[in-house]
Amino acid sequence: MRFNPPPGWQVPPHPWTPPTGFRKEENWPDPPEGWQFWIDYVEVESEATEVMTEQSSDLDLDLLRVQIETELRSRIVELDDKLVLQEAGIYEYHHPLESADQYQEALEVIRAEIRDSIRNKTAILSNSQFAYDNSIAKGGKLVAELSGLALNAFNQEVENCLRTMKAGTLGTAIKRVTQSADKIKKFGRMMDLSISAQFLSLRINELELTADYLAKVEEQKQLQREERERLREEEKARKELEAQREKLLKEQAHFKNALETLIEQGNSADAAVLESRLKEVQEALELNDYRLNNVRAGYVYVISNEGAFGPGVLKIGMTRRLEPMDRVNELGDASVPFRFSVHALFFSEDAVGLEGQLHEAFADRRLNQVNVRKEFFFATPTEVREVLVSKVGALLQFEETAISDEYLQSKQYWPVRH
Repeated sequence: MRFNPPPGWQVPPHPWTPPTGFRKEENWPDPPEGWQFWIDYVEVESEATEVMTEQSSDLDLDLLRVQIETELRSRIVELDDKLVLQEAGIYEYHHPLESADQYQEALEVIRAEIRDSIRNKTAILSNSQFAYDNSIAKGGKLVAELSGLALNAFNQEVENCLRTMKAGTLGTAIKRVTQSADKIKKFGRMMDLSISAQFLSLRINELELTADYLAKVEEQKQLQREERERLREEEKARKELEAQREKLLKEQAHFKNALETLIEQGNSADAAVLESRLKEVQEALELNDYRLNNVRAGYVYVISNEGAFGPGVLKIGMTRRLEPMDRVNELGDASVPFRFSVHALFFSEDAVGLEGQLHEAFADRRLNQVNVRKEFFFATPTEVREVLVSKVGALLQFEETAISDEYLQSKQYWPVRH
């Protein structure tokens, strides 16, 4: 508890308490009827003491309104959101949930709690014994009016932060809202006016949930884009394999007919050659059907693009395409300045599993630590080769120094950077 001097009394130094037998000075006004001399202790800094000394005896209501509105509405937070995002690094969910819908449900719950706090008048705290013009009734009216003004200004600050929320701005938003609450407490010290800790916590949780919701929406959009790309790639592979099957079936039928003719003619030498060709077609057809029916079979590729990403960066992926270089060439389209250089193309009956093992081996070296579906890694061809050999054994071919001719030829004409 702390001593609460009535209006017009000298404000004692902190933490003064009246001694036994204390009496007011004769020139001090009588306290308002029902005045509460002792109230819950609130730490008052020297600045607050000065404000009370200067204003409690002659309160300018209009000036106080202007001070609150001006400070809350015109304040600019000097923060660089891009710097905040860089310092934060990977986005970490404050309230991990599975889907954007769950975040919307959580937001509805917390917004209901916010409405209840406002309705129950627990959003903002004040001194019920504050007197204005020597009247507690007038003081109560003033406190109610300024409480409404301060709460409205605080909520507008929160709503502005919610409307402009995007990746990397959560830290800025929380600081702005917290500073709004601090400003209200500063200008409302003479009547112990402040945003309640519970209400401030609710609104900060709302900001966090909103940031999480926006991040989850973007994450789901990215997943959908990647799934559409995966399905397009699968469809291309399926069509290519089906077209190859038709081609092989035609070759098989042609060779069978030709073989029958040669046998009828007694041309055993040419028949033997054709039988060998027919066997090759049959083996190719079986492999093609296997790849068509087994979605895990395909080629694992290790490629680089020094002209686009610099040295020491590799892309490790897999494709089910009939011609894996078609996929590599597509990756080197107009979005990058040079074509990719190929270090390895390795067929595997479980290309999906092999790709996953390689990704796991270099997981701590991902360029994109947020989206693990981006397949770029800080690694050298030699390092990848060693891991690949440990998984599949000897490799028939692996190029450790593959570099695009276009890049090498172009580099000599680049302007010198200072």
